[in-house]
Parts: sequence; C-alpha cells; structure tokens
Amino acid sequence: MLAIDPVVLFFVLGVAAGLARAELRLPAAIYDFVSAILLLSIGLKGGMQLATQPVGNLLGDVALVLLLGVLLPLVAFPVLRFAGRLPRADAASLAAHYGSVSVGTFAVAISYATRQGIPYEEYMPLFVVLLEVPAILVGILLARGVSRTTRWGPLAHELFLGKSIVLLLGGLAIGWAAGPAGLEPIAPLFFDLFKGVLALFLLEMGLIASAQLAGALRHGLFLVAFGLVAPLAFSVVGIGFGVLMGLSPGGVMLLAVLAASASYIAAPAAMRTAVPEANPAISLTASLAITFPFNILVGIPLYHRLTELLLNG
Repeated sequence: MLAIDPVVLFFVLGVAAGLARAELRLPAAIYDFVSAILLLSIGLKGGMQLATQPVGNLLGDVALVLLLGVLLPLVAFPVLRFAGRLPRADAASLAAHYGSVSVGTFAVAISYATRQGIPYEEYMPLFVVLLEVPAILVGILLARGVSRTTRWGPLAHELFLGKSIVLLLGGLAIGWAAGPAGLEPIAPLFFDLFKGVLALFLLEMGLIASAQLAGALRHGLFLVAFGLVAPLAFSVVGIGFGVLMGLSPGGVMLLAVLAASASYIAAPAAMRTAVPEANPAISLTASLAITFPFNILVGIPLYHRLTELLLNG
C-alpha cells in the first residue's frame, strides 16, 4: 500500500468535503489558534538552532536568500504580463505572491523530511521570514514604482507586523533566548502535537482551496498552467541557491520547496493595501487553489527527487 503522510490526507479530506458541500468548517477562532501554534512551533524550533550558529556564518546565506526573494518576482512578472496578458497591477501582484512563501507548505515539507528521516539545517525557518518581505516590495515597485500615493505606513504595518511575521519572528526570538532546556515545559504543546495541529490546519486549507477551484477555471487555462509550471521552475532556482549556500541535501530540498511555494497570507494582505486596483481573486486562485494543492500532493516529494538528481548528477 502506498504510504501517504496522514497530514496530506487531511488536506484531501478538506478538498473532498468542500467540493461535496459538506457542512464542515473549523470555527474561525479554532483556525486562528491552530495557525498561531503552527507558526510559533516553526519559529521556536528554528530559534533553538539559531542560538548554536555564529551570526557571522549566516550573513552570506541571508544575503543570498534576500536575493532569491527579489529574483523570483522579477522572473515571474514578464511571463504574467506578456505571455499571460494580465494587466500590470494583476501581474505585479501575482508575481509578489509567487516570490513570497507559504508557511503551510513549509510546515508540510518539514513533516515530510521528518517522516523520511532527511536531516536539514534547523535554522531554515529564518529563511521563511526573510523570503516573506522582498518579493512583496518588488511587486509594489513593478505595479506602480515609487510615488507619493504609496501608503508606506499601512504597508510597513502589514509587512512587518502581520500575523505570520510577528509569530515567526517571535518564535525565533523566544527559541533563541530560551534554548532547548528552557523550552522543555512547553514542548508537549508546540513540538509533540505539531503534526496533529498541522493536520487540522490542512483540513481547513483543503476546505478553502475547494472554494477557489471554480475561480481557476473562470480565469483561464493560462492561470492553471502558470500555477503548475512556476513552482517547478522556481524549485530549480531554489536548488541552485541552496547549492551556492552550501546547504545539506535536506536544506537544499527545503529551499526548493520555499522557492516553489506561493504566499496566501502575507502577500494578499500587503498587496491589498499597496495595490488595491489588483484583482485579489486572481492571485488567491493561483496560489491557493492550484499551487498549494500541487505542492502538498505532488510537489514536495518531486522536489526531493529533483534535488537528489541534480546533486548526485
């Protein structure tokens, strides 16, 4: 029998229930709680390991990760603008979504690595935080340039004080300050229950994704094709950057996953503030209804195999 990670099956259940219009939905408060636990867990794990790393050793990696966050939307934009013939604002917004990252996809990738016994650099959550911001800034510049009408105050609030950034950075800081011994009393909640929390999160994400599927057809075959091809192409870019950074094979695979993912939390909120004329349905349909399911169901093991092929020749 094919071994499928149970957390992925929870996502499949959510999609199936949503398509069948079953009376199933996590209460908003429960979903907020589950997503907060998930983000904090990832941050805490990364923070513990970050404390063992000399900061100077990470500066080169940080610079390359920021460069990756700038490069991906610059690659996506001309494809969306000219091949997809999207309006400038929509192309820039979608490019920002695909340059930014999905914390949910990263969480599933961590679960996959653990299940497969794949070691990786435990400070990888730091890269999640770093990749959230630059692509959004590039998307804004692509949409309108720098002008007096840009609302930098609200935008900065969305970028740096949004839920995902605050919880990830907060978790990193707490994990770094407390260390493994200090976190032992809260480990049962944040570490031992990680997969159970992730399963509930993916159940809700499956329900949300199913609601967006109709939009995928409505917006045309190009959007579907982009949502499937872009993560494959960007995963190769992520592998290249991982090799330049000297990451372990597991770390390279996780960076490929991050490059292949698309934001559906931070980017929509920021682009709604900075580029209100962009149609959010286009970006959410591509990132949440197409790319997220593809990555969860097929992409992560595919990127793992691709990493092995490229690293081993």
